[in-house]
Amino acid sequence: MAKYENLIPRFLKYVKINTRSTPNSTTIPSNERLTKFAEGLVEDLKAIGLTNVHINAQSSYVYATLPANTDKAVKKLGFISHFDTADFNSENINPQFVENYDGQSVIKLDDAGKYTLDPAVFPNLKNYQGDTLITTDGSTLLGADDKSGVAEIMAAAEYLLAHPEIKHGEIEIGLGPDEEIGTGADHFDVKDFGADIAYTVDGGPLGQLEYETFNAADAQVEITGTNVHPAEAKGVMVNASQVAMDFHAALPEHDRPENTEGREGFFHLYSMNGTVDSAHLSYIIRDHDRQIFEDRKKLFQGVADQLNKQYGSQRVDVTIKDQYYNMREVIEKDMTVVDLAKQALEDLDIKPLIFPVRGGTDGSKISFMGLPTPNLFAGGENMHGRFEYVSEQTMEKATDVIIKIAELAEQQA
Repeated sequence: MAKYENLIPRFLKYVKINTRSTPNSTTIPSNERLTKFAEGLVEDLKAIGLTNVHINAQSSYVYATLPANTDKAVKKLGFISHFDTADFNSENINPQFVENYDGQSVIKLDDAGKYTLDPAVFPNLKNYQGDTLITTDGSTLLGADDKSGVAEIMAAAEYLLAHPEIKHGEIEIGLGPDEEIGTGADHFDVKDFGADIAYTVDGGPLGQLEYETFNAADAQVEITGTNVHPAEAKGVMVNASQVAMDFHAALPEHDRPENTEGREGFFHLYSMNGTVDSAHLSYIIRDHDRQIFEDRKKLFQGVADQLNKQYGSQRVDVTIKDQYYNMREVIEKDMTVVDLAKQALEDLDIKPLIFPVRGGTDGSKISFMGLPTPNLFAGGENMHGRFEYVSEQTMEKATDVIIKIAELAEQQA
């Protein structure tokens, strides 16, 4: 019998339910299926035996408490995951199992073999020799991002309740919607949650411990042209699509996601459309360094200002909205939360993989709300698409880490 007998069954139950969030929605959560899923989580958390289980009215997060079983004054730990999935087909998810993977074979996802997991393309597969992999059937994403984290947190709570000999302080659980559309943590209720330090369980491969993220902004560019017949265009026409191309060309060519790595930031053009009359560009702006991030936004606005000067009129309008900031600014003031996780990994003979995240987590926003929240691995690989997979053994180890953190926090109190 597996150490965590409900870990994988619960994970499979959850991934088969479509919880794809809805971009540009004005509701919290972003659609009714997320509300229904949250209601199901409430029932499952109560069945485990947790207390104070409720859906927070402000954020639509499901909150629950695992009471302390020690008299020590232990910092209240929080573990957070999201249950929505990304903008990819999430209907009729049909998980596949690859038992005792040899670390080198090509895994056929669909019957026709159109989609495969090939170590030559996805070299991380070589890390999973001997593991049982859970994959998609090639037609959907899997949902390990982040239902693996949801299942791991619940398995850890269930295990601690069944093993009172493991002493721990009060543990708070938060399972939320809409992380994938960037709005899930906007209304996170730190006071209701009640933790002193917390972790999102939303990372990737074994050993990831992340406390440095990008600073992030969304940037929208609206371009107004002047459309006349091309036969009479000289000196009159302003082709909005051409202005859009000129705008993009004026940004640093190297500073694009496909050319950068590590702590290098970028301007990412993720959507564009246009005619002669009007054009629209959508960007995200990213950098780990706050000052460079601010400089990037000024440069972006400066390109628009220069084009408007060139045309002698307001042709280019830019709207920049900050999304989140590098949580390192908060966490590095007191590294206790990171040191605790690092020791837990080392005690379990898991090599900590600490590096700057080229993205963000809900912890990026929650940390700036006053609750330091780095990110732990949950196991998923190739997230957000048909090539997503997760190792059962890595999920078990992620559950081990949650339990070990709780145990260490009590011992160090």
